[in-house]
Amino acid sequence: MATRPGSVIIVDDDDAVRSSLKFVLELEGLDVQAYQGGREVLADAAALPADCLVVDYFMPAMTGIELIDELHRRLVHIPAILITARADADMRGQAARAGFHAVLEKPLSDEALIDTIRSLLPADRTGAPG
Repeated sequence: MATRPGSVIIVDDDDAVRSSLKFVLELEGLDVQAYQGGREVLADAAALPADCLVVDYFMPAMTGIELIDELHRRLVHIPAILITARADADMRGQAARAGFHAVLEKPLSDEALIDTIRSLLPADRTGAPG
């Protein structure tokens, strides 16, 4: 039986960004679910847990940091990457305190995103011998 690929949840309110990230990550063999916002993820119990979250910072109903804070309140701890168009020192500090493992700026480098995701996946889900 083949090892199940790493599961990644993308949360971004921009349809084009969300679709392109899903496409690129699926080409890498990852199992990807994409959501328009944090409330959708929270409402979909089947989505959680996942191996990694890729979350946009600025979304209309709930920021990426607010989403991670709510997941933590629900005792759900998933490695997360924050993506944003503008990352200043204050935002990076907030992201670190919220538990994000990385902050990547848009436009995203596919390679940087994939490398960061792979570094957060359990060893048996990255294709590494386990």
